This record gives sequence, C-alpha cells and structure tokens, in this order.
Amino acid sequence: MPLGTLDRTPPPFFKQGPSALTRLMFFSALAFFLMVADTRLNLTQPLRAVVATVLHPAQRALLVPVETARTGGDYVRGLNEARAKEAAAQRQLSEQAMRVARVELLEKENARLRAMLELRPALPAKTRAAEVLYDAPDPYSRKVVIDLGSAQGVVRGSPVIDETGVLGQVTRVYPLASEVTLLTDKDAVIPTLNVRTSARGIAYGDAVNDAMELRFMAANADVQEGDLLSTSGVDGVYPPGLPVARVAKVDRRADSAFAKIVLTPVSAPTSARHVLVLQPVGDTLPPRPQPEPAAAATPPPAASAPKAAASAPARKGPAR
Repeated sequence: MPLGTLDRTPPPFFKQGPSALTRLMFFSALAFFLMVADTRLNLTQPLRAVVATVLHPAQRALLVPVETARTGGDYVRGLNEARAKEAAAQRQLSEQAMRVARVELLEKENARLRAMLELRPALPAKTRAAEVLYDAPDPYSRKVVIDLGSAQGVVRGSPVIDETGVLGQVTRVYPLASEVTLLTDKDAVIPTLNVRTSARGIAYGDAVNDAMELRFMAANADVQEGDLLSTSGVDGVYPPGLPVARVAKVDRRADSAFAKIVLTPVSAPTSARHVLVLQPVGDTLPPRPQPEPAAAATPPPAASAPKAAASAPARKGPAR
C-alpha cells in the first residue's frame, strides 16, 4: 500500500483543539463579562430566585437538627432561669409584704400626726406618660424632645422624671411636642436637699462633663461622697423628695471659701426613653386669698343741732 494513501491525521480522541491558554483567556473573559452583566443588569436574579425557592425546603430540613438542639438547650437554660427567678420573686414578695405592713403603719401614724398638728395633706401631682423622640439639634446643650405638647395639657416648667429620679424640666412647649432641658444642661438649676443632713443647696448643670455641681457650699460644709440629694420643694416646681443626684467628689480647696462638689445624676439623661411629666407644684396650690377691700371711710357723725337758744325771758305781768 503506497504511503501517500495513509491518513496522517490523529484520531478524534487525541485532537487537542484550542490551546489551554486560549481556553483560559476565553472563559475568564466570559466569566468577567457575566459578572459585570449580572451586577449591572441583574440577569441571573430570576434564576437565583427560582433556585432559592426550590432549595428552601431542603435548607429548612437540614436546619431541623440544629434548631432542635438549640431549642433544647434554650429550654433547659430557660427552665433553670425560671426556677431561679421564681425563688427570687418569692423572697422579694416576702420582703415586700413586711415592708407593706410597715408602710401601712407609718401612713396611719403620719395621718394621726398630721391631724394632731392640723397640717394640710400633701398635694397630689398629676402625671402624664411620654416618650422621648430625639435629642435637640443644639450640640452645646443637653435637651430632648418628648411626644406631648400643649394639646395634651403640658405647660412650661413641668418637671420630667424617669423611673430613677428627676430628668429635667419642660422649657419649651409646642402643640404636639415639648422640649425638656436635662439636669446636665449648662442652664439647668434645681434646689436640692441633702437626705443625710437636711442641708439645702442649689445644683447646676455641667454640660461639658455630663454631670452636675453643687455650688456655693462652704468649704467646711458637711457633705460626703455618696450623699443622696433630693428635691427640696421650695421652688414651687418640683415636688419634694424626688431623687436628683449623688455626691461623686468633694474638693475642699484652701484658696477658696467654697468647696467644689461634683454630682452624678441619679437618672439616665442620655438613655431615657419613657418618662413622666408632672404638673408643677405651683399649679396645684390653692388660690391665694384676696385681701379684703378696705372698709369704706365712715362718714363723720352729723353735727348735733345747736342747742335751742335760751328760752325768751318771761313776760312781765301787769303791775298790780
């Protein structure tokens, strides 16, 4: 058989086609094009949605063992926590029962003492629940905005408290919102009473350090770290006895006649979300009695009629 008639081409199994580098470049370019097209045109989004929908039951089935183990562990932990909380609640209930008995006894004793001293009963303070909406936009002040305004009966000067103590005071009222100046604002001032010594003072806000300062206290004043300050009630705005702050630091300087006393507010001015708006004490006071009008000037007594003139001399009778 002549050699010229032989087929010198390799069998189909050994055909290489394009080189490996050419195929790598082609498929890399194709992959890059598809990624760009998918990012810009979201071409594969419908396909992904279909695949996710089809695989969702399988995913849920594969998560069943994990969720079962997690739920079982949570159940055991929750059961132990529930038992511990129940025991703590029982102890707290017993302590509160004793405290309630004491409070009832003290209330009766207080009522008897007030009756003996003829004191006027304490004035009730009306409250309204409110929610803090946002902080005031002024970065140099410490103010928040609540969701109650003049339409709900809020007036300027109303005290605002949270579950721990005094938060601030309403300083601006809008129809559906109000602006509350916090105790740590530079313009905030509140009269206080030291619970331990019953000494009165005036606390000012310190916006720089988010704290308060008890000013104009003598250097030898009986003030200690940890003392609790409450409202004194002498300003006619805050009800007496509300917690205000605790003494954090007392600096008795020799070069000054006054001590530098730093206070930490009892409330949480920066994290409060639900508050109570109180009616100012001055609005609950009975109206001041009006002074009685001056008595009309008594007219001078009428001048007495001049005495009748002496009777005329008797007529002389005819001489006999």
